[in-house]
Amino acid sequence: MNIEHSTLDNHKVHKEVTKFTKKKNQQSTTRVHRSFSEGGDNHQPSTINHQLTTDNPLPTMTKTLILASEFPPQPGGIGNHAYNLAKGLQANGFKVQLVCDTRSGRGEEERDFDKSLPFEVIRIPRKKIILFSYLKRINTAFSLTSKSEILICSGKFSLWLGAFLTFFFKKEFIAIIHGSEVRLPNKVLRKLTDMSLKHFDKVIAVSNYTKSLVSRLALKNIEVVPNGFEMELPSTIQSKKNPVPVLITVGNLTQRKGQHNVINALPLLLRKYPDLKYHMVGIPTDKERLERLALHLGVENAVVFFGKISEEEKIKLLQQADVFVMLSETTQTGDAEGFGIAILEANALGIPAIGSLGCGIEDAIKDGTSGKLINNKDAKQFTEALEEILNNYGTYSHKAKNWSKDFTWEKVIGLYLDVLR
Repeated sequence: MNIEHSTLDNHKVHKEVTKFTKKKNQQSTTRVHRSFSEGGDNHQPSTINHQLTTDNPLPTMTKTLILASEFPPQPGGIGNHAYNLAKGLQANGFKVQLVCDTRSGRGEEERDFDKSLPFEVIRIPRKKIILFSYLKRINTAFSLTSKSEILICSGKFSLWLGAFLTFFFKKEFIAIIHGSEVRLPNKVLRKLTDMSLKHFDKVIAVSNYTKSLVSRLALKNIEVVPNGFEMELPSTIQSKKNPVPVLITVGNLTQRKGQHNVINALPLLLRKYPDLKYHMVGIPTDKERLERLALHLGVENAVVFFGKISEEEKIKLLQQADVFVMLSETTQTGDAEGFGIAILEANALGIPAIGSLGCGIEDAIKDGTSGKLINNKDAKQFTEALEEILNNYGTYSHKAKNWSKDFTWEKVIGLYLDVLR
């Protein structure tokens, strides 16, 4: 990938977000606004912040259907994106319905989560014979699309289903692509995805990297709307004067997230920083493999596995860390890092980041400002980047905080409103 070109594209996204922020204060368009109290994984809707009068009637809400392949409370970036998008649209004059799967055995976890949402969620149970689940999703989508004005599709099966529905309905169809769903290893399915994208009225990529993955299609209706993050920041964020350093990665322990790339660099890093620690937070999918690697390299005393933890615990661990690291890589099956939400969450706490070139992380890190972009296999580059950040920690920390402010969902949803309206 051309690094210079990617950096320019990254700056374009940043300018678009800033431009929307200025524009928002000048708009006179009437919108329905709701405020939500945010608390960990439970989001309770509050009262609507307006009064109905005959002189100011409630605007007609745009009926919007979202088809998502993932959704909370189960983990997943696509699900987190769908949740925040649905919540943001519902608060701005859209009547949202969302279709997704039930992943837990009895569905109790999902039912408890859905009770507090300000929009309707329709869950499709996962059957032992998966074909029956797909048929149920298709039938449900047909029924709900007939009553909707806008259909938003996120995730590979949702993209295929949305394209199929374009043959039967004259609605506005919007595809959101994240990365992995356009890099499928199966050539037939990849071709199906390519053909599907051509049937949508608009295609939104969450990063310039993701957009580049479909450049071969020469889509004229594609644009980039960056991913966003939402987290409840602590009332005070302490500044660090003498970082140890403590490195941290938050994310599922998988090849794509690249924890093994950090461990491979530890022998060189520990020569310069003998007290360095590397904390790994996330579902321990490949924990045993990573433990064996650490033992093989003799760095087992420098690594700590925390597993899946609560939001509060995650924030505490982030505050104890000095530098966030995500050396993601694209797997042989096409699994790719489309953006890097966890990086921005760390930035919001004043924690600079080191991340990989050649993936969506290029849009999440402003090189030399909020952190450093490096070759994910180059331990020497990693050491130099860490030294650069630690030697100028106050500057990087301050700029990382400011950088993250342009990627809150409050601002990102405004870009979606511009696209939808």
